[in-house]
Amino acid sequence: MTSTSMVPGPADEFSGVRVLVTGGTKGIGAAVAVRFAEAGADVVVAARTPVEEPAAGRFVSADVATADGAARLADEATRLLGGIDVLVNNAGSQTYLPGGALEAADDDWYRDLDTNLMSAVRLDRALLPGMIAQNRGAIIHITSGQARLPGAASLPYAAAKAATTVYSKGLANEVGKHGIRVNTVVPGLIETSAVTRRLDRMAADGGGDTETARRQLIDRVGIPLGHPGRPADVAEVVAFLASDRAAFLTGSQYVVDGGSLPTV
Repeated sequence: MTSTSMVPGPADEFSGVRVLVTGGTKGIGAAVAVRFAEAGADVVVAARTPVEEPAAGRFVSADVATADGAARLADEATRLLGGIDVLVNNAGSQTYLPGGALEAADDDWYRDLDTNLMSAVRLDRALLPGMIAQNRGAIIHITSGQARLPGAASLPYAAAKAATTVYSKGLANEVGKHGIRVNTVVPGLIETSAVTRRLDRMAADGGGDTETARRQLIDRVGIPLGHPGRPADVAEVVAFLASDRAAFLTGSQYVVDGGSLPTV
């Protein structure tokens, strides 16, 4: 996403590039923000819950699941950075439905659609005019392996992520003529703090230790590499897609899952 044709070294690869990362204070989002900041980018991170000091960049409190929250974030990030070159739509949440899909009420569906699909749609819509005016930009949507292999306890979430994938492809087709690239990154089992808490619960429920629970989860997911990914693994793919190294890549999905998802 630099303005020159040569690819600089990692330390200054994103020098002068303005990046907004939603859900950017923990897990994958924090790793993405750190990766950009370490390569010279000017970063704003957003999340619903205020933090005293984000892992990287400047923080804006925003609930992007609401139309007003997304609009305010777009305005504030543009004011702070003077424009946006790279948008990483990472914010999301999952409604857990132990009774399966028939337990999901309309509000469950609307909540997951607002948080995981419409948050991206609204931010893209607000920030794309600026990218079009400068004739360049990169948008990366973080989805989920559940878009391909939905779980019964999280069908609204999976459907929203699958819809985001289709939306991303259509948007890429529409804005490519303006020099804007849109891609999707699909994480598999990534050991974030949320996954660590899940492992602790599994260990407590099963009367075992966390390492045993981790092995059980890896076996259940079926990861050929034999271990969960790290947030930094996802961040590296996001950074690549935002860079000039990916100048001819748009409208595609990039899976970071250790080989667990089927090819189709």
